[in-house]
Amino acid sequence: MAGVEKLMVSIRLAGQEVELGELLSSGRKIYFKYHPAFIDGGIQISPFKMPLSEKVLMAEPHPFDGLFGVFNDSLPDGWGRLLLDRTLLSRGILLSQISPLDRLAYVGSRGMGALIYRPEISSGYEGANKLELDTIANKMNHVLEGTSSDVIEELFELGGSSGGARPKIFVGYNPNTDHLMYEAEDLQEGYEHWIIKFPSSSDPIDIANIEYSYYKMALDAGIEMSQCKLFKGNSGREYFGTKRFDRLNAQRLHMHSASGLMHDNFRLSNMDYGNLMDCAFRLENHVEAYEKILRLAAYNVYGHNRDDHSKNFSFLMDHTGKWKLAPAYDLTFSFSSHGLHSTMVAGESKAPGRKHLLELARHFSVKTPDEIIDSVMDVVFAWSKYASECGVGKESADLINKAIGKMRG
Repeated sequence: MAGVEKLMVSIRLAGQEVELGELLSSGRKIYFKYHPAFIDGGIQISPFKMPLSEKVLMAEPHPFDGLFGVFNDSLPDGWGRLLLDRTLLSRGILLSQISPLDRLAYVGSRGMGALIYRPEISSGYEGANKLELDTIANKMNHVLEGTSSDVIEELFELGGSSGGARPKIFVGYNPNTDHLMYEAEDLQEGYEHWIIKFPSSSDPIDIANIEYSYYKMALDAGIEMSQCKLFKGNSGREYFGTKRFDRLNAQRLHMHSASGLMHDNFRLSNMDYGNLMDCAFRLENHVEAYEKILRLAAYNVYGHNRDDHSKNFSFLMDHTGKWKLAPAYDLTFSFSSHGLHSTMVAGESKAPGRKHLLELARHFSVKTPDEIIDSVMDVVFAWSKYASECGVGKESADLINKAIGKMRG
């Protein structure tokens, strides 16, 4: 199925689904109109680029192919987009025939955050009750190698709406029984919504342990993160998992990335941590927002996380319309194209350091920047301890220690 020209958009907040508005495709343009009753509620789901209005709204063609950023945030990228493309091709649908509205229809009610798109195009796949991680990992490798088509439907059902480059699945996890199952909108009692990541072809074998180490370091550095853990397959191989922060028991939280909020193309970004600070303050309306972003910037600088692009920062909105910075995610050792930080620090992306962090802090009148930066440095420079505790291999531990060590000067 392709050629969707109209979608009804709703949002699920506090357990109730409320009609948000209507997306309409005409020619190469996409229009959106808020439902009058939603306007009356006064809640802003995307205050910078799509404020409440009775008018018919239309976004620019770029950077999101005519979509507003809040809807583009629902679309999969990386692994999720690969799965969707392979699914469409397996059904004989040419990718050139697929519009952004078609892709949103495939996301339907299964996307991140609280937005829902109807009519929804269902995969029709019904999963088994028990998941085995090693088996899923092997199937993912076949897909990455381009040698398999018979497992596409299953993997699409598990992670077809996900973002990020690394393969991942959405699961229901029972921490009391350690049981994993296919995710559903309403999980059985005792189960929680989790995401489990799998290595890409270019990742080291201990990538899960590395990311888990960075999670432990981030917590000690005063950064809020959702609960994370290492899951084991039957072989003993470990996989990194994190509890979803856009799901709260049976409720959903509206999630909006910095990329979507500011219409920043995260692949060709010009964003600075200063832009992120301004965005956070405007949403939270409190100076603590500056401190949280400064702490994140320092962590990414000293921890050598170069993949700190605008889609890796998000905000959450509750049912009353109140916003806050989402827990940090995708914090791990990483390189990037040309060795640059994806997000600049006071205009510097090649080799940001203390002076750039302090310049950023001065611009926003952060009261105790040295204390914040020092606390982060103390934790990150103890990398070897975290690596040992979390099972990182010697080769990876030494490589990361060398990179972090360059920041000591």
